[in-house]
Amino acid sequence: MFTNPPATAIDELLRRTQIIAVVGLSADPTRPSHGVARALQRFGYRIVPVTPSAETVLGEPAVDSLDALPEVLGPDEHVDLVDVFRRPEHVAGIVADCIRLRLPALWLQDGVIDEAAAARAAAAGIFTVMDRCIFRDRAALR
Repeated sequence: MFTNPPATAIDELLRRTQIIAVVGLSADPTRPSHGVARALQRFGYRIVPVTPSAETVLGEPAVDSLDALPEVLGPDEHVDLVDVFRRPEHVAGIVADCIRLRLPALWLQDGVIDEAAAARAAAAGIFTVMDRCIFRDRAALR
């Protein structure tokens, strides 16, 4: 069974993170993913939209998959966290990509629940948070 890391570890992750790949980020400003990503930008994070349905979102060039991240990152840049706004049936594939690409942290938003995939990510050494809102956790930081 998967258990989220303690609050102190989540806070530390949010403090050290600089670049967040947002999987499933919508260009539609009425969608939760858009509002959360916009808020993350206001908190000072750089977001990288991961969506095949737009060329840019919130002023950032989009990529259609995690494999394409190098196309929009500088030579000394790396994604610190992958934030997921996709339905649970897509999580296993996203976790497989994160493991293969050696991405360090994965955040599954409220309602994005796949216990087995989250456990697999954590077992692979990926800092994993499931069924929590990154905006709420970041807003609560002091």
